[in-house]
Amino acid sequence: MLVKETQARESEVHLKQQEINNITSVAEQRLYIIKQFESAKEDLLAGFKVEIDALRDVIEEKQNRIQTLDTLIIDKDRLLEKTEEIAESRLLVIREQENAIHSLRKRRFKELIKLWLQPRLGVLYHYPPRPVKIPEKYYKEQKKSIPAGGLPLISIVTPSYNQAGFIERTIKSVFQQQYPKLEYLIQDGGSDDGTVDILKKYEDRLKRWESTKDEGQSDALNQCFSHAFGNVMAYLNSDDLLLPGALHYVAHYFAKHPDVDVVYGHRVLVDEYDQEIGRWVMPPHDDEILSWADYIPQETMFWRREIWEKAGGFIDKNFKFAMDWDLILRFREAGAKIVRLPRFLGAFRVHPHQKTSAEISDQGEKEMQRLRERCLGRMVSEAEINQNIKKYLSRHVFFQKLYRAGLFKY
Repeated sequence: MLVKETQARESEVHLKQQEINNITSVAEQRLYIIKQFESAKEDLLAGFKVEIDALRDVIEEKQNRIQTLDTLIIDKDRLLEKTEEIAESRLLVIREQENAIHSLRKRRFKELIKLWLQPRLGVLYHYPPRPVKIPEKYYKEQKKSIPAGGLPLISIVTPSYNQAGFIERTIKSVFQQQYPKLEYLIQDGGSDDGTVDILKKYEDRLKRWESTKDEGQSDALNQCFSHAFGNVMAYLNSDDLLLPGALHYVAHYFAKHPDVDVVYGHRVLVDEYDQEIGRWVMPPHDDEILSWADYIPQETMFWRREIWEKAGGFIDKNFKFAMDWDLILRFREAGAKIVRLPRFLGAFRVHPHQKTSAEISDQGEKEMQRLRERCLGRMVSEAEINQNIKKYLSRHVFFQKLYRAGLFKY
């Protein structure tokens, strides 16, 4: 009985042991699976970390690229603003020209006839812009035989201040004359717009140039003329031009006419793009008209040194606008013989920022009134001025129309 019970117990223990062994085996298998899972998880996390690091590098690179593009956008915005400023300036001129064209088109026939008979002197815009036509004979002046007494030394001076947009064209118009006995001097008032860089380009051909603060245009002219020694003298503003052959033509005229002291010619009007917008055809010279008005185109005027010295040998610094009229009046007072030449000698530039436009209604008008009072000994009215210049302007209209009709060839 005891033996059977013992065997039963042993059999039961054996079964329990098998269950334990089975459970242990299952546990070991599951533990192995868990370890495999943990290993796979670590490998997966490691892979994710590599990809995350790579993504961070890509993101950083993209952020740097975005910053670079932002900088480029800012630079382009600034360039665009500058371009818009230039465009607006040019658009202003175009609009003014379009307004003038539109105004012309709106006039009726009678108004056009009246306009056709009106003087063009003092008017700075005659017709829409077009290329400047230079007669072929102008280019042949330098081929003429040298006068018996030789060609005179011509001194030309240019006062300048912040005219980088035009001064190189002025300089070229002088040197392209190919006049062999020329001294060219430029006095700049301390420009900060690139003018000095332009002057340095031509310093080997300029007799003298200087860029320093001065007391204005008249002072700059005096500084230049004090270093000039030519027998024939002139000054050319930094936005105006000499026309081809002008210096040879003037030199030959002075050589053939020793009794003449001062000469000037007809004027071409050009815009800021060197397009022609008008012409002043001058009647023969009239000394008396100088007491009432100055129509002499300054950029076309040349004079002998002798009359310059008789007239004092200076530009009056009290004048900021009418210094050329004052000089002409002093030439007249010194007994100068003045002649208008049958030739277009220079081009006067019309542009939005020139001193002529900005100051004529204020400082210039006061100076002109002062000169009239000096000549006539009293104040004069606008009506008196108009009455006394009427005949001169009628002669101008006559010559202007004959030229436009092709009957006069200048």
